[in-house]
Amino acid sequence: QVQLVESGGGLVQAGGSLRLSCAASGQTFNSYTMGWFRQAPGKEREFVAAIRWSVSMTYYADSVKGRFTISRDSAKNTVYLQMNSLKPEDTAVYSCAVTLSYCSGDGCSVVKYDYWGQGTQVTVSS
Repeated sequence: QVQLVESGGGLVQAGGSLRLSCAASGQTFNSYTMGWFRQAPGKEREFVAAIRWSVSMTYYADSVKGRFTISRDSAKNTVYLQMNSLKPEDTAVYSCAVTLSYCSGDGCSVVKYDYWGQGTQVTVSS
């Protein structure tokens, strides 16, 4: 089992920044990908970004490219999502997840994720 705990959410004005963290604990794996997803009220969950842990390859949704950056700290088993130039439409609950399946590019947005965190609220005011 893998436990994922997100932190760093909050309220920020449009144009501001936040950094989300997702700390992983429990069983470790040789190869996996960690992703960030978000779900706004009344909308379906959508892919935000992913990072292939062993090679640090990153993938982003078009809506966040150039504004968000995903990174990882192997020593801390933690993945980060740096969010800059935030917009009101970025308001959502952000969750991190782990997939044990191989993925790359757009595949990381649709592959099955095996473990999920509880999520952290991000609210961007206009």
